[in-house]
Amino acid sequence: MNKQHRKQLKPFIVFLWALAHSAYAQQPVKNLTDCIQYAYENSPDLKIAQLKVSDAEWQVKENKAYGYPQLSGNLGYQYFLKVPAVPASALGFGTGDERIAFQLRNNISGDVGVNQLLFSNDYLLGLRAAKIYRELAEEELSTTRRTVRNRVIDAYLPALIITESVNILDKNISNIQTLLRETAATQEAGFSEQLDVDRLQLSISTLQSQRSNLLRQRETVINALKFTMGYPVTAPLEVTDSVDRLLAEYGVGDTTQQLSLTNRPEYRQVLKARELQTLDIERYTRPWMPVVSGFVNAQGSYQGNDELFWVPSSLAGVSANVNLWDGGITKAKRERSRVALAEVEQQQAQLENALALEVENARKTYISAIEDVRNREENLRLAEKIYNTTQIKYKAGVGSSFELVSTEQQLFDAQRLLLEAQYQLLSAWTDFKQALATE
Repeated sequence: MNKQHRKQLKPFIVFLWALAHSAYAQQPVKNLTDCIQYAYENSPDLKIAQLKVSDAEWQVKENKAYGYPQLSGNLGYQYFLKVPAVPASALGFGTGDERIAFQLRNNISGDVGVNQLLFSNDYLLGLRAAKIYRELAEEELSTTRRTVRNRVIDAYLPALIITESVNILDKNISNIQTLLRETAATQEAGFSEQLDVDRLQLSISTLQSQRSNLLRQRETVINALKFTMGYPVTAPLEVTDSVDRLLAEYGVGDTTQQLSLTNRPEYRQVLKARELQTLDIERYTRPWMPVVSGFVNAQGSYQGNDELFWVPSSLAGVSANVNLWDGGITKAKRERSRVALAEVEQQQAQLENALALEVENARKTYISAIEDVRNREENLRLAEKIYNTTQIKYKAGVGSSFELVSTEQQLFDAQRLLLEAQYQLLSAWTDFKQALATE
């Protein structure tokens, strides 16, 4: 590529970059609600589930179409290279070589027919089954939507907690840096030792190392969040929510709520599967019901050897097909359908028990998480009180830098443990709401 071509392509490349950048800018994704909404619109799993619903809708239309009039037509031309003929003597019309032909050399024919299904039990049951299948596909879409939402929440919370942890580290680093500057000044004046300065510098270095590790972890976690959302992995994504806001919105709720089974889409799926199996049994219970259909057919043809003449005809009729005996095939299919229904009923009972267990486990975990946060909050208040007192003593010259660094580490541990407890509380609350299917 020569220099002139590169100059011509440069504005085009810049335009493409700006277009891609503006596309990202037009879709701001920041807080948890934004991430969930983005996933609803872009998740490949949801798009596949939506396609299945569309396919089910067309399946309903397809099944209905079998009950509409079916129009068919046919057009053909035949030319006999050798016309079939029999000796006249074979038919008792004489002797000799004379032959009688029963087919003219040219035959141009066409027909138009209309067939109409008048009654079929299988057709009626098929319509009902197709509608149930569509409802089942809609329940699968609802289940997928719920699953995608849960995955986004599960991926978002770790990213948020790491971001909050970095903020806490930044605050602690800033506090110690201020204290380090003050200690360095007093050390130069001869009122403190170099050891005090070294300890504070070591503490800052340790916290900065922890901060760097957290930043790398955050990149990995945010990439996992992007993948879960269906978001471009190379596009920027900032987590701007706060733990306090989520706790205010999600963190405290009624722990006495009870499960309504029909709220869970997977339970509704089992109910639809049971309906389908019931229809299957009904289908094989009445195999004797006839299939009745009517038809109208009009046809005509031009026939002849050298001169063609028109031969029209038409007919109409009704036919009924009844299954009198199939050697026991229908009975076997009916019994298999009953066995399949029994399996679905067992799955339904098992699912009811599993959902009840999930709710109770989530309830207990949520209650424990609430108590844990309260304990960690009290521990943080004590750690802050101890740190503030130690800092005052240190600045007054009656405390050691070792004691100050130790209490500072205790304060950071208390902050970290509280943040972990808040994360567990948010996770437990979302799990509880998801188990109840009330989100």
